Amino acid sequence: MKFIPGFTPPSDKGQPALFFIFHKGRLLVSTFKGSCRIPDSADIAKAALTFERRLFFGSLGDHLCYAAGFNDSQKPAETLEWKELRALFGLIADDLVWVAGRANQLVDWDQSHRFCGRCGHLTEDKADERAKSCPRCSLVNYPRLSPAVIVAVLKGDQILLARNKRFKGGFYSVLAGFVEPGETLEACVEREIHEEVGILVKHIRYFGSQPWPFPNSLMIGFVAEYAGGQIAVDPSEILEAAWFSKERLPEIPPKISIARQLIDWFVASRSEPVSSRP
Repeated sequence: MKFIPGFTPPSDKGQPALFFIFHKGRLLVSTFKGSCRIPDSADIAKAALTFERRLFFGSLGDHLCYAAGFNDSQKPAETLEWKELRALFGLIADDLVWVAGRANQLVDWDQSHRFCGRCGHLTEDKADERAKSCPRCSLVNYPRLSPAVIVAVLKGDQILLARNKRFKGGFYSVLAGFVEPGETLEACVEREIHEEVGILVKHIRYFGSQPWPFPNSLMIGFVAEYAGGQIAVDPSEILEAAWFSKERLPEIPPKISIARQLIDWFVASRSEPVSSRP
């Protein structure tokens, strides 16, 4: 199903709706015999849930989509359960994961920008766009994104993979890091790789991008080639890093992530004749 972003809800109040409800980064889902789904209007009515704030943000198929934060004073019904968004990978359709991620970003922004960052006054929703304005000092705030690079570093027929301290479980992934103010994406690639594993890279080229809603990142993927140096990990972030061939890959991220897309691209490209590689 195709998601169509929106700002103003349609006037037809009888149209079915999905509710993406978050509390401390966890999503409320309807569960039954191990299956999960996003609560709809009937689930919300049955559970008698009310929201101080709910944000219309588009439609998925014939369903309107609303995002909301959960009120601590309420208790979900027994058929509703809080789930980490990552834990839903593979349990709900990928398009629902990304719509839920968009909702998570909007709820986080809405809750963290209730007051003006310049003068501290209570903000107001702008009527004509997704933004908050301050009636005292006129500062306007839009939903925030934090750009980050994620990079597949190649050395011949090997790819550099690392195990980050923040990873749950023992999987390895390509390296990533946030862009600093005044920095180009390519400069960020060079800096992050050198800071985290001590090597130099060259021939940096764009691969693709993916929103990463934990809670507000935009992952921008690159491929780069090894240019020199020995692996020396930053122990504050990286537990281990090494070069891997496609035949002996360690445990890697799920297919929904751009990290896995980069690794899968590496495997596919190393199965092609050398003359056909980019």
